[in-house]
Amino acid sequence: MPYEPTLPDYDPLTPAVRRSRASAEDASTRPRREHTTDEHSSHEYSSDEYSWHDDIFSRHDDGHVSATGVSDEGDEDAALEGSDSQDLAARNGTNGEGGRREVRTGWEWPRLRRGHAVSFAGLLLFTAVVYFRPQEFISALATLSPSLAFWIAVATLAVFLPAQLGIEGTLTTRPREVNLVLLLLLWGLIGMPLALEPAEAWGTWVDYAKVVTMFVVMINVVRTEGRLRAMLWLALVVSLMLSVSALYDYHTGKLAPNGDRIEGALGGLFENPNDLALHLVTMVPLAAGLLFAARTRAAKALYGAAALLMTLAVIITYSRGGFLALACASFVMAWKLKRKNRALVVVGFLVAGAIFFMVVPPDWVVRLMSTLGGGADGGSAESRQALLIRSILVSLRHPLFGVGMNNFHILSISEKVSHNAYTQVSAEMGMPALAAYVLFLVTAIRRMSRVERETADERKSARVFYIAVAMQASLAGYMVASFFASVAYLWYVYYLVGYALCLDRLYAALGAEAFGLKVNSRARVAEAGESRVNDEDNDSVGVSDEAVFGGEWLAARGER
Repeated sequence: MPYEPTLPDYDPLTPAVRRSRASAEDASTRPRREHTTDEHSSHEYSSDEYSWHDDIFSRHDDGHVSATGVSDEGDEDAALEGSDSQDLAARNGTNGEGGRREVRTGWEWPRLRRGHAVSFAGLLLFTAVVYFRPQEFISALATLSPSLAFWIAVATLAVFLPAQLGIEGTLTTRPREVNLVLLLLLWGLIGMPLALEPAEAWGTWVDYAKVVTMFVVMINVVRTEGRLRAMLWLALVVSLMLSVSALYDYHTGKLAPNGDRIEGALGGLFENPNDLALHLVTMVPLAAGLLFAARTRAAKALYGAAALLMTLAVIITYSRGGFLALACASFVMAWKLKRKNRALVVVGFLVAGAIFFMVVPPDWVVRLMSTLGGGADGGSAESRQALLIRSILVSLRHPLFGVGMNNFHILSISEKVSHNAYTQVSAEMGMPALAAYVLFLVTAIRRMSRVERETADERKSARVFYIAVAMQASLAGYMVASFFASVAYLWYVYYLVGYALCLDRLYAALGAEAFGLKVNSRARVAEAGESRVNDEDNDSVGVSDEAVFGGEWLAARGER
């Protein structure tokens, strides 16, 4: 006989009540709670509101229940301790329609709580300033010293720190990636007295500290799907602007003053064509992932056009490292998406490569082949090889702390940088720093790979699968492209890893519902339970009786 909810079901679920109910029920007939993909059981999730997850009614410290798994700002994490930790482990054992979530041991994300709206606005504004550099176009802003981005970062931190202490009681959540990047920062500071030019190392360390600080802010304040989407859309907007500008300059023959290649329309991170290609390579998979996750034809067309424009822009930068990275990112994404037809992926990739070399201009092919040597590029490839060897030798001679951040050029050839992010770190910060840097990248990829594996069998409903695959491809593309550029201290990878961490946190809280289905209107909590739900929770998310009892439990048992 189907289970029918009664008024006592809305009583606070105290530990004693849970134990008594557990002993009274037969384990073989107890309803098993699973995610459903029926459109009637999906719930709205916006930038300021949290969606429900497996723990529909979770106990708070005061004994009341909330209609969401996201606790209030004033609540402590006691709900995750004691007997409730066993409930959490049980919930993590299932995911989606029969899918299994891997058991996670060790560190866990803290429970999501509402907050950081102002801090997020500051982060978004800061990122826009870093990308668009308005001080270069508005003379009134150019007079600010230090830069406009610096003052926005200071204001954001002034709001973030007290808010973070009030919400979670700590300065930051501490996933492994945060620990590794903080270790890198500390290692650079410890080795500074041993630098060849301590003053130069100090300036670079301060700039790197800004990058790390905003990275930490990002993973703490981007705690909703809407906020993560906003960060991705901002990156895509600037990428589209750069791509359209690059294609126009190439078409009109507007090249760099002292070269035969285009340069980025925006200065700073994107002025150099190789750096521009690196950034666009990391954005192409994200646009493709959003394309697969989109549900409307208009959205799919928009993301598809964005991915195509950025791909063309990468090609016309004539960046050899950018092209190799694009090929690697594309292969990783196809390999992950076509899990059951990987032989076809290999064949298709080879055919696409052959067609590509037949349609691109001959001078482009000549430049790419110069990577293998021959001097067709004016000796650029030979110079890069000599710099790579020199940076490796410097790394071996200074294995512990290196020669100091941004000090490699002193021992380099003709005062040049290493043009390799890995030897940049090893030569300037030492081998331990290189290990931390590589582990920082690999850990983020493994984190996304776990999400991919857990949602692969339900990808049609679990749209988070496509975003996780896209982020792996983006990080793989960065790892290849950064082999040809000294970008270890710059923003590129820290935003990518930040996106991955924010997605993983949403997935840990919402499961397959992250980036999932939405409904047009929210359901309200029934009158019988509404008096026991905090008003703030009611404003955040509502869950109807049918969705909780009939829609999810009984549908999973086939009794609805």
